[in-house]
Amino acid sequence: MIKRQKASIKKLIIHKVGNKFNDTKNAFSNASVDFDEATYNLILPYLLKPFVSAAETYRFNHHSDVSLNEINTYSDQLFNDDSEFVDVSKHMVTHLFEQSNSAQIKTGDVMVCYFENIQYQDYFTDAIGIFKIENKTEFFQTYLEQNSYDILVQKGIQAKKVDKGCLILNSSDLEGKIVFSVDNNNYDAQYWINSFLNIKYPDDSNQHTKNYIELCREFSKEVLQPNFGGQEQSNFLAKTVDFFKENEIVNIETFKEEIFEEEDQIRQFEDYKKVYETENSILIRNQFDVSEIALKKQKQKIKTEIKLDTNIQIKLDVDAPDASAEYLERGYDENKKMHYYKVFFNAEA
Repeated sequence: MIKRQKASIKKLIIHKVGNKFNDTKNAFSNASVDFDEATYNLILPYLLKPFVSAAETYRFNHHSDVSLNEINTYSDQLFNDDSEFVDVSKHMVTHLFEQSNSAQIKTGDVMVCYFENIQYQDYFTDAIGIFKIENKTEFFQTYLEQNSYDILVQKGIQAKKVDKGCLILNSSDLEGKIVFSVDNNNYDAQYWINSFLNIKYPDDSNQHTKNYIELCREFSKEVLQPNFGGQEQSNFLAKTVDFFKENEIVNIETFKEEIFEEEDQIRQFEDYKKVYETENSILIRNQFDVSEIALKKQKQKIKTEIKLDTNIQIKLDVDAPDASAEYLERGYDENKKMHYYKVFFNAEA
């Protein structure tokens, strides 16, 4: 995540990107935007807000040499000398156009921006932002004509969230430049992430934490819930989150010893992990540092609800791993020939 309190826009230009599959062409500007104060004060937070809460970063990728990655090269050119800002921004849009490999990919406005004083961690740096606006909203515009007000409908950019955007920092680690990306129109996510930017997750604690919790979430859904029921699934997820909260370093052997009570479940987890790694082309580390940012984000995706076929749902608190075992009992009623849950409580909240 970044901080934008001291950030400023040095240059910004707007182009339009077409789609070669439906014969729409690019349209280029020849000069940067000259902002008035009101527009500047609105557009700066609009462009940077998505990255303030972004927990995950990326690095540029290429099958042979990362220096051949187009956006990596263009951003290098601007960081080294922004005098060619207009021409380089056109090259970026042309590259985006060339990646339109389907008629479903939308045309739109593309903003290329040079930012200064972006705070990342404990230092300030410049950044290049590329934003694609695909959807415009209809709004009413009132105007005065011959001493009377009239109204008409116009289309414009809604100043709430960008459709697609990336922020390339002029800062690197051992794996390359630090890149953020957001995409609120995920219908063509591969086009933006893989084709246009060609970026990948770095080998860091954020990614290790994300990978492991996603593994646990899928294991609970595909193995625990069908075989042991919703209570066991929810209890496992709550214990997983609690383990990550209580440990700065995750060791898989320690995790299995503390989370599972039955050897059979440990074997099922180990077998599922092997299949999951193969199907998702990832390697789950045996030990890694916990990322609090990634944990918080992944916890929001965890659903600990027991959905019953009698139109009743029992929602369990993921932050209370002992509550399910202590206050919820599962049984079978021989008279009704139905399963049941018994809930213990002192008072209704």
